[in-house]
Amino acid sequence: MKILFIHQNFPGQFKFLAPALVRQGHSVAAMTMQKTALGDWQGVRLFPYAAQRGTTPGVHPWVSDFETKAIRGEACFRAALRLKAEGFEPDVVIAHPGWGESLFVREVWPRAKLGIYCEFFYHAQGADVGFDPEFPVLDAGEACRLRLKNLNNLLHFEVADAGISPTLWQASTFPARFRDRISVVHDGIDTEAVAPAPAVSLTLGGTLRLTREDEVVTFVNRNLEPYRGYHVFMRALPRLLRERPRARVLIVGGDDVSYGARAPEGKTWKDIFAAEVRPQMTDDEWARVHFLGNLPYQQFIPLLQLSSVHVYLTYPFVLSWSLLEAMSAGCAIVASDTAPLHEAIRDGDSGRLVDFFDPAGLAQQVAALLADAGERQRLGTNAREFARANYDLRTVCLPRQLAWVDALAGR
Repeated sequence: MKILFIHQNFPGQFKFLAPALVRQGHSVAAMTMQKTALGDWQGVRLFPYAAQRGTTPGVHPWVSDFETKAIRGEACFRAALRLKAEGFEPDVVIAHPGWGESLFVREVWPRAKLGIYCEFFYHAQGADVGFDPEFPVLDAGEACRLRLKNLNNLLHFEVADAGISPTLWQASTFPARFRDRISVVHDGIDTEAVAPAPAVSLTLGGTLRLTREDEVVTFVNRNLEPYRGYHVFMRALPRLLRERPRARVLIVGGDDVSYGARAPEGKTWKDIFAAEVRPQMTDDEWARVHFLGNLPYQQFIPLLQLSSVHVYLTYPFVLSWSLLEAMSAGCAIVASDTAPLHEAIRDGDSGRLVDFFDPAGLAQQVAALLADAGERQRLGTNAREFARANYDLRTVCLPRQLAWVDALAGR
């Protein structure tokens, strides 16, 4: 078959699926908004393109999101027309529609089968919005804005033949009338590459060498922000570090925002909550908190392998790959008792769940695990077994993804 991927930051969620289709003998291409001089990535032909205009200054805030998606959709549409003029005719198009690029793909290739990645459907209540009372929704019009934000999802479902979603909970956010077209298959974790490594070590600042004999608490976000519980985690540290005088905390994440509102102008969420808890800690305690920024993947996996206890917190929102990678690495995990976690963490078996809004309870659970090596080992072993049974790339997820592509194509 001729298969076309559309993803503004390709490969994204398709980093395993696209090369696997190449290995099956299919002709695979991808349209991306990344600037790249590469013509090929792991056998996938790359077709970069760019938007030709920016958003309109002063546009109504309820429609600004859709205007951005329409601009990106037009850019992809124009680029697709050029490909069509060159004779490119895909049998199957697989798109992440989240940024609007694939809105008009049917106008170019009406006979191609279209499969879309169903990441999240927005809700004014019952999901991320309004979840955290510390950051309340101040405008009743937010519900109206979110309804229009879902236009992109709704327009894609008008033309898509099938959807794929990484978790049951994420699939459940979509309206009931669409769910029978959504297959739940995770992107997959390479559990052979992400595995326990008892001899792992990590050197900080060129002098501090940490091994599995040390008490290491890890916390990972793409960016340090409230959506992923950064504020709750920081508020747990004064008590945790008082109770565990040997513990070191390794925090991975950038200063920007991936989800939700930005910090007040001129500030970052990272600095706001660090400044909040710093007066509650001695110099020695604060010296045991290490902000590592964003790590390259080849350094990120050893960090998980080093971890004594890994903490993962999230609003009711998309589940991070990092949580499942931590499970695969055999981490003892303390996670928030929020909906996305319930299908991955079985409380007391593959990890421990705590109230998202309870920093004291979080500190207590982490401290208790740091004091109990046997329990950490039990939870970590169970977490890895669960990850291998349910999220392993080669034996579980990739075969199901490939079967989904075959079904999409009608084969």
